[in-house]
Amino acid sequence: MRLILLVGALAALASAVPRPDSPPVYHAPHPTYKQPGMPFDFSYAVRDPYSGNDYAHAQTSDGHVTSGSYSVALPDGRTEIVEFTADHDNGYVANVAYEGEASYPAHAPSYHPPPSYHAPAPSYHPAPSYPPPPPHPHT
Repeated sequence: MRLILLVGALAALASAVPRPDSPPVYHAPHPTYKQPGMPFDFSYAVRDPYSGNDYAHAQTSDGHVTSGSYSVALPDGRTEIVEFTADHDNGYVANVAYEGEASYPAHAPSYHPPPSYHAPAPSYHPAPSYPPPPPHPHT
């Protein structure tokens, strides 16, 4: 009788061990604590007429609401200006505006300079360096 109880207890214990093919068991996530926002303020601008780069960005935050603007010169000649605010209640809210008129100039072919020299004429007359083959006897 004890043997049957012992075998039954071992079988119950073996069936309680999780198998590798069983789905994973998930637990409640660890608690997270919202960190307070850090105030900041920055800005930068780039204007390089040689390369055509012209853009700027300015942003400030009081730790709760972030606001700012950025602008960029577009290839069609306009300037895109974005003013935005972002917070945990309203999300990211942007106001996009364009300055200037879009222009699409006609395509101008690339510059192809004429060659600066002419290929010289050959100064030799090619000729075979071996004698021609003899005629075929059956012709």
